[in-house]
Amino acid sequence: MNVLNKFLQTFWPILPIDRETKKEVLRDKSQKIEDNFSDKDHLKATALWLCRAQDAISDGGVARSYKTAQHKAFGSLGWQASYPETTGYIIPTMFAVSRQFNDNTFYHRAVRMADWEIGIQMPSGAVMGSVVTATPSPAVFNTGQVIFGWLAAYKQTNDSKYIEAAKRAGDYLISVQDPDGSWGKGDSMYALKGATTYNTRVAWAIIELGLKTKEGKYVDAGRRNIDRALTKQRDNGWFADNCLNDPNAPLLHTIVYATRGILESGIALDDERYIQAAIRTLDALNGCQRSDGGIPGRLASDWSSQVNWDCVTGDAQAAIAWLRAHAITGNMRYKEAARRAIDFIKKTQNLEHPNPGIRGGVKGSFPFDGEYGQYEMLSWAAKFFCDAIMMINDEVLAKNGIKG
Repeated sequence: MNVLNKFLQTFWPILPIDRETKKEVLRDKSQKIEDNFSDKDHLKATALWLCRAQDAISDGGVARSYKTAQHKAFGSLGWQASYPETTGYIIPTMFAVSRQFNDNTFYHRAVRMADWEIGIQMPSGAVMGSVVTATPSPAVFNTGQVIFGWLAAYKQTNDSKYIEAAKRAGDYLISVQDPDGSWGKGDSMYALKGATTYNTRVAWAIIELGLKTKEGKYVDAGRRNIDRALTKQRDNGWFADNCLNDPNAPLLHTIVYATRGILESGIALDDERYIQAAIRTLDALNGCQRSDGGIPGRLASDWSSQVNWDCVTGDAQAAIAWLRAHAITGNMRYKEAARRAIDFIKKTQNLEHPNPGIRGGVKGSFPFDGEYGQYEMLSWAAKFFCDAIMMINDEVLAKNGIKG
């Protein structure tokens, strides 16, 4: 944990939480949660939550989150401002939801998100860090995630403006890449310097761009970053320098970011070395999964649990990565692990809450008062949960994956 976080936790504590938030925390800690809803029920509820997150802001982007408690140092209650990073990779999810439910309203929402992203793209081609109301500053990771959205929009609409925006973003990424494949110069001002192994998700995006445009410069840039990331992987699958604020006990969220970036790059390039490196980490995570399907939110280099809460986003991401591993290996162990993780997340979700900001949302942490995304429903958690449910119920989708 860095000095800023320690200071904030000591001197800027969360304000007293209201009755609604306390009730949700107690629900999580009751150990009596039953889920009587189907995968389809959960998918629809989560997709509708994402729709409300888009409508709440009305600029075309998707709200970063819904907060039920106010932090003295950050933000207000309720829906937060639109978030360029996560809106970017929500776009392919909304296209997939549209196909799952045969409902064009999700398709049109995705197109509106992609157009909004073009409208706020920086002159350099970069995508800004943080939420749209912040002072714009370029962010490598966010730029990569929005490339996924533009590639999906181009595939669905065949409108060249999306591929041109993606290429401008790709050219920016190449311009700020270091010779060793890292993106130290272009990292977000909000990232912990030197601890962004998870930028393999950017490498995956730029590789997909290169394959789509048949421009080798993008593929080469992606490969350089993946090759560097593999030097950060230990024999037991754990990645060094791979967390937003604590590289010694990284979030499950960033662990799977790094892993899936390597896995998907390996699948896209038919590179067995990349695939096997990712499988090594996924096997280790399988050993960390509890009997209830969850995985601890932070894990040390020996894969030991460091916290008593789950990063629910990471649980969903792990399910997706396991499903992708199952699709290419046929090993049922991965699909079974994904099923347990999805069933666990379903129990964390409240589909009957009267508050539309909570109903169908996916918590940052479980229990709700855990460290990551404390007292928030996160847009990226909702995105990954939708992806996981769709993939486990659609063998074709699981085989091909959701590009983003």
